[in-house]
Amino acid sequence: MDKDNPDFVSSLARGLAVITAFSAQSPSMTLTEVAEKVGLTRATARRLLLTLETLGHVRSTGKEFSLTPKVMELGLSYLSSLGLSAIVAPHLSMLSAQVQESASAAILEDSEIVYIARAAGRKIMQVQITVGTRFPAYATSMGRVLLAYLEPQDLDSVLSASKLTALTPHTKTSKRELTTLIRSVRSKGYSFVDQELELGLRSLAVPIRAASGQVVAALNISTGIALTPKQTIDKCLPALKDCAAQIESELL
Repeated sequence: MDKDNPDFVSSLARGLAVITAFSAQSPSMTLTEVAEKVGLTRATARRLLLTLETLGHVRSTGKEFSLTPKVMELGLSYLSSLGLSAIVAPHLSMLSAQVQESASAAILEDSEIVYIARAAGRKIMQVQITVGTRFPAYATSMGRVLLAYLEPQDLDSVLSASKLTALTPHTKTSKRELTTLIRSVRSKGYSFVDQELELGLRSLAVPIRAASGQVVAALNISTGIALTPKQTIDKCLPALKDCAAQIESELL
């Protein structure tokens, strides 16, 4: 559509341009920097930034603006339209059959994970998990994987907004300790949570990346405690990584 077309909404186009102006190289910018990068007047850029801030997509800290995790909802809507859960589901079934355990996939929404697909194996959880089930991100392996790839300030915001409750005697509730654990996920490539969500339950998770490299979901295997933590990781991690790679090949 031509920009001169009467159906073209220029204000929407400018708002989207402001969002896409932020990047890994420019995670935060001043009003002047945003205006110059997008080619807008300071007054127009200011109105757009304040509107996005009101909607929760942008935050301001003094003179600088940056995106918030809520902007990910725009990308998640796109992935949902492509049927991410439909892509993931058959892979989960094969993974579950291979390791003889439950396998799941989830996305991050605010401070919670939301299940988008699941293949149930042995029943080891008291809670019945279905698509749409939510758990606090801080106490789950998939949650920690998804939190690990947020910007530091966004991770801090999510943890600050979370009610860090001890769900079991093993649950980590110190913000400082959780930050350290979550940051270590990037270097390890996986998250292992031992009975922090429910007694008798261990889980291992890895990220799922889109073609752009952005982490869009997490994949996990849930097990009991018959094996040692090391045995659990040795048994499940290779299969989990292979499954994630197969899913990512279909997201290209």
